[in-house]
Amino acid sequence: MHPRNVWQAMSGPGFLLSSWPWRSAGYLLTGAVTGAAALVGIAVTVAAGGILAVVLVGLPLLVLAALAGIPVAWVERRRLRLIDRDPAADQHRAPTAYGLWAWLTTRVRERTTWRELGYALLFAVVLWPLDALACAVALLLPLSMVATPLLMATVGGGQEAKVLKQWMVTSWPVAFAVAILGLLLLGLCAYLLGVVAGARAELTRLLIAPRGGDLAAEVTELARSRLRLVDAFETERRRIERDLHDGAQQRLVALTMTLGLARLDVPPGPLADQLATAHDEADQVLAELRELIHGIHPKVLADYGLPAAVADAADRSPVPVDIGLELTGRLPQAVEAAAYFVVREALTNVARHSGAHRAEVSGGHHGGRLVLQVRDDGRGGADARAGSGLTGLGDRVSALGGRLSLSSPPGGPTLLRVEFPCEQTDPCA
Repeated sequence: MHPRNVWQAMSGPGFLLSSWPWRSAGYLLTGAVTGAAALVGIAVTVAAGGILAVVLVGLPLLVLAALAGIPVAWVERRRLRLIDRDPAADQHRAPTAYGLWAWLTTRVRERTTWRELGYALLFAVVLWPLDALACAVALLLPLSMVATPLLMATVGGGQEAKVLKQWMVTSWPVAFAVAILGLLLLGLCAYLLGVVAGARAELTRLLIAPRGGDLAAEVTELARSRLRLVDAFETERRRIERDLHDGAQQRLVALTMTLGLARLDVPPGPLADQLATAHDEADQVLAELRELIHGIHPKVLADYGLPAAVADAADRSPVPVDIGLELTGRLPQAVEAAAYFVVREALTNVARHSGAHRAEVSGGHHGGRLVLQVRDDGRGGADARAGSGLTGLGDRVSALGGRLSLSSPPGGPTLLRVEFPCEQTDPCA
């Protein structure tokens, strides 16, 4: 198995004969060049932006300087491939819309952007001089010793040569001995380069591309995708409700009226009886369709918000329900819909299974969370896993970052509690 990074290569045989010493040297050399370029670019941009900020022209330059970490991190992730074959993922989120403004606002709100800016400043001020120093010590010192015989034959005219501009060599045996010592030192320095380059790469990955970051990013994206699916599902429910309400229901209303008028115009007899039967069937279908539309997404929820929808569900319940729901504003559509269907399912279970004489729905919005409680005075012993319909609702609640809990000891009372992290928006109508 080929080593995937310089640390693995150094722990095995054949390191000096492999490409890893040269890859380490290339990583540090390119780091010195890139860091110097980053220092010049950031310094010039900040200086120009500060000078021109008086006339507002420099403000875009200052914004550009604040985003300097993004291109620096882009280059650094690719330089890491020299000594670390594990890919360094870009942890920036994709903008939710097209255009420069959407991209800019997304980047400014990300912690990754500011972490990369911190790395860029550290790289431009501290790290690249260390890269240059490591290359100078590990390469120039041994290579100048290896070149002693060549210097003696050319510059010294075969008589003398200076080693590191400090020691004078005046004989060929000493010159070759110094060259051999330089080769040995070069081998040791190859390991030194590997250690320094490996440490630099680990620091870079820690700051701009942590190894656990891929998993964290995937988990975050999974949570966002669940939220998008919930929103899309809720939007589709609203569309179906609207289409049925404005389409099929209106046609049934017109059909019912037509049959009613026809009954008035027909004398008593078999035809009148058939029209009466058809009229009654149309009325029943219309009532069932209205109940179906209400179950898909009640119009009162979309128009007037959660308190009105809960009150409507309480009116439909065969068990008397007391309501103590305090909300001063509207909530996100997905939260309102999930909360409503939890309450409706809970009231349905109260009527079907609890034997309760009374139920209560209470709650409100406090500290950035919507809290709802449904309590009844029934026999208790309810289990959300026993096909009560709350299991699917619990998944839907968790997709929105909420929690659903059920307490129902034998003998009662039963308490269903649900919480959603959300913020109120417009005042309730």
